[in-house]
Amino acid sequence: MELGIAGNTAIVTAGGNGLGKATAMEFAREGANVVINDISQEALDEATAEISAVSESGAEVLAVQGDLTSAADIQELVAVTVDEFGGIDHLVTSAGGPPSGPFLEMDDDDWQFAYELLVMSVVRLCREAYPHLKEDGGGTIVNSTSRSVKEAIDGLVLSNAVRSGVAGLAKTLSIEFAPDVRTNVVMPGPTETQRQVDLINAAIDRGEYDSYEAAVESKSQGIPLGRLGKPDEFGEFVVMLSSPVASYVNGTAIAIDGGAMSSNV
Repeated sequence: MELGIAGNTAIVTAGGNGLGKATAMEFAREGANVVINDISQEALDEATAEISAVSESGAEVLAVQGDLTSAADIQELVAVTVDEFGGIDHLVTSAGGPPSGPFLEMDDDDWQFAYELLVMSVVRLCREAYPHLKEDGGGTIVNSTSRSVKEAIDGLVLSNAVRSGVAGLAKTLSIEFAPDVRTNVVMPGPTETQRQVDLINAAIDRGEYDSYEAAVESKSQGIPLGRLGKPDEFGEFVVMLSSPVASYVNGTAIAIDGGAMSSNV
């Protein structure tokens, strides 16, 4: 399907690995210029080479290293994008997870870090990008969060409590920024990213699983489709959601989880 975004420009945060990289690769396949951000320059260098290899129609890939908890780094990310490409058409926000653990093990610093990483990064990115997104016919924002927005996950109190703020923000922006900018949320479920592979291999080393296949089978239990997701499946959906194909989709929170969530809405 022709998505109609060739020549557009997209910012994808946390684009050096995992779902962010998969999303950036799909934008490039569709002929969009892509600006990826990550805190790791090494990850950015590797991702830039991979994304450049699949870019279509001369689309460019630009890497901008930065910390999403830094307001100055976010301002620079947006400014560099506009300087290089003249504007922004799509913003995809994502960030790594906060520390795991139960409520009583989290101190004030843990809560503040989670809020800065997961909420304030999105606040600042949307605020900085909006003036550019609304130009030339409007643009899109997709906030990647977690299924913890709708269903609490054991041992992830910070994610459960804080990520819900992103969903509330996105719903508000879907009203305030419309009709120029569409804003949606995606909630990835268990996906076979490199991080997931590394976690599985570490669990095998600890003796928790006999093999990689056994670990994947265990993690796939409870998923109606019977398997983990693939990063490219996530990326393809996010790019479709960012495109004119989804032009009447606004203010939604969509799970990409094989049906794993049991909530009704």
